[in-house]
Amino acid sequence: MSAERASRAEYCVVACADAWRGDGEILASPMGTVPAIGARLAKLTFSPDLLLTDGEALLIGDVPAVGAAARTTEGWLPYRKHLAMAAGGRRHVMMGASQLDRFGNQNISCVGDWERPDRQLLGVRGAPLNTLNNPTSYWVPQHSKRVFVERVDMVCGVGNDRAAAAGPSATRFHQLRRVVTDLAVLDFTGAEGAMALRSVHPGVSVDQVREATGFALAAPEEVPRTREPTPQELRLIRESLDPGVLREREVRT
Repeated sequence: MSAERASRAEYCVVACADAWRGDGEILASPMGTVPAIGARLAKLTFSPDLLLTDGEALLIGDVPAVGAAARTTEGWLPYRKHLAMAAGGRRHVMMGASQLDRFGNQNISCVGDWERPDRQLLGVRGAPLNTLNNPTSYWVPQHSKRVFVERVDMVCGVGNDRAAAAGPSATRFHQLRRVVTDLAVLDFTGAEGAMALRSVHPGVSVDQVREATGFALAAPEEVPRTREPTPQELRLIRESLDPGVLREREVRT
């Protein structure tokens, strides 16, 4: 790979990083390798006030390579305080999704009928709290009709239509921001908060994204390409944040 040419995985890293742009001093909670690299990239470049945690609820001062043992700890966030922060809206989480529908309802619990599912997954976990109390984005490493479905089999993360139906108690802090996939970046600027195509990664066509989506996807007349990583961003990704190239295992093209 040349120093100038970015891989698809690196476009995904930059797109994930941009999800935290302008968030200020807030806890970034990325779930997945590419989002974790993206959050660290955002902190090193345009969002220096981001707070990052590892799996042990330590606040990270610097941004070591993914999987590296050495790190500098700025502070400790006890689990009880982490829960209080999650309930208070002071973080932006980027979750995964086994299923997502057009309004951003997310399923990570089961596939098939809830009473007798075909496949048992993670369970609801913290998805309702995350979506009702914090800005929420999603990372989908394989964009397909299996993930982007007309109707999720079970609602874990709350979508825009269900939040609106529940009223002010649900919509007060409900913010679905972006969905980053291996093909594109999407947001929720469609009619009534529906998902819309924001950009396509280089080498990907709008038709390709639509064919991989199980519902009609809103899009502007001219869909831009996902922005290019800067030389500084590429250097940070390759030399500091992910020298082991773990990003390429999560995004394969």
